[in-house]
Amino acid sequence: MSATLPYAEVIGDPIAHSKSPAIHNFWLGKLGIEAEYRKTHVKPDELAAYFLKRRADPDWLGCNVTIPHKVAVMDYVSDPGKVGEVIGAMNTIACETGGPLIGTNTDAGGFLAPLQAVGWKGKSACIIGAGGAARAILYALDAIGVTDIVIMARDASKGHALLDRAGVKGRVIGMDAPLPPVDLLVNSSPLGMAGKPPLQVDLAPLPAHSVVYDIVYAPLDTPLLLAARARGLAAIDGLEMLIGQAALAFDIFFDAQPPREHDAELRALLMAAEG
Repeated sequence: MSATLPYAEVIGDPIAHSKSPAIHNFWLGKLGIEAEYRKTHVKPDELAAYFLKRRADPDWLGCNVTIPHKVAVMDYVSDPGKVGEVIGAMNTIACETGGPLIGTNTDAGGFLAPLQAVGWKGKSACIIGAGGAARAILYALDAIGVTDIVIMARDASKGHALLDRAGVKGRVIGMDAPLPPVDLLVNSSPLGMAGKPPLQVDLAPLPAHSVVYDIVYAPLDTPLLLAARARGLAAIDGLEMLIGQAALAFDIFFDAQPPREHDAELRALLMAAEG
């Protein structure tokens, strides 16, 4: 593609594993939109220089943000929707021509979509991890009335800070504690991702109706999801949330609704690329 095309991108550290370019470029191709979507490796100490450079590029439409920048990017953007106050993390930065960079979060909506699609009506959840993704997930669960929330975190203070920021009553347990018998288990941490340490939890305490949701998508079939399916539990993989949040971001960047009628083809494409 031409380097002069309008473009958006995803930034993170690491970033080589990202499937976001494949998703957005698939939709751009289906719609015949002359633009592209890239991935760019940005280290934590490079964020300021990255935004300074991109703001001077007239072809840049904005970026998605992944690990570990979802909290740090809030220092570089405007927040008219009070996303920083309400969620405390951003995953989408939009560039208005001649105006400020606007930060928002599509993770919450992207997270809920597959739960709503399967008709999940639970009232209790355990979230593994206390980072930027966990903030959006906690906000989403609280918004739909989940009243019993447990945060499983290595650093208890981060777990308590997560609950306090959201104004949610809950409790924090350590990574070596037994799982509570919740209706929903969510891995919001990078544990289990290719190149990261494995996530080691015993699913035995989960009741038969529980749903296990892993937002890691590289690999797609994480050990957590394989263990859940082996127990006969419903499992939601990371592609579901990734595609859901990407759809919201696509509209922001390219001012068009993505063609979701091609989701089956898109999933097949992404899974083939992993193989």
